[in-house]
Amino acid sequence: MTSRDDFIVEITPQVLLKAYSCGIFPMAESADDPALYWIEPQHRGILPLDHVHIPRRLARTIRTTPFVVRIDTDFEGTIDGCAASRPGRRSTWINARIRSLYRELFALGHCHTVEVWDGERLVGGLYGVALGGAFFGESMFSYERDASKIALVHLIARLVAGGFTLLDTQFVTEHLRQFGTIEVDRETFQSKLDAALKVTGDFKRLPCTAAPQDVIALLERSDDA
Repeated sequence: MTSRDDFIVEITPQVLLKAYSCGIFPMAESADDPALYWIEPQHRGILPLDHVHIPRRLARTIRTTPFVVRIDTDFEGTIDGCAASRPGRRSTWINARIRSLYRELFALGHCHTVEVWDGERLVGGLYGVALGGAFFGESMFSYERDASKIALVHLIARLVAGGFTLLDTQFVTEHLRQFGTIEVDRETFQSKLDAALKVTGDFKRLPCTAAPQDVIALLERSDDA
């Protein structure tokens, strides 16, 4: 991971979007650290949208779960979930400045949330940034089994339906690897990013009311294409 100088000047949403277009994203050392740092990994995780693997058990869960997926209805709840401590992770990189910046991007329509609800309780989700035909995944959380995985599958279907060509996962984890996430070097990532930025993705093309079986069918057709 490469760390650039921390942001001394005031960052605006426009500056942040420019950073994303250059393959750079911000992080904080901890929730209590007011500084932000440019991060540009030597190797980057991406999930190829034309080679997505949905584990059979998860596909069955998505088809039968009573959970409901909503889009862009609760930014605060989603970022709270992503920032919360959990077993194995007592601190978070989401500080007050991160919250404020992505809240502004959300208001501008560049930041999106995919939320998993059990009745009126938010049990999982994720958020990230859409720019051109690229989506930059930022963080996800889960309070119930498979909730974050359900959110990820719905995100992928939304990106496929909307004509996106790049899903940046930043890093590769075992959680992401099972879906087909791979690691590429910085130059390869930037080449894919440059191409994606020339595309106009439509995050809202897939109806928010899309049935779970339709989401799975869409991804199965995409993988077979």
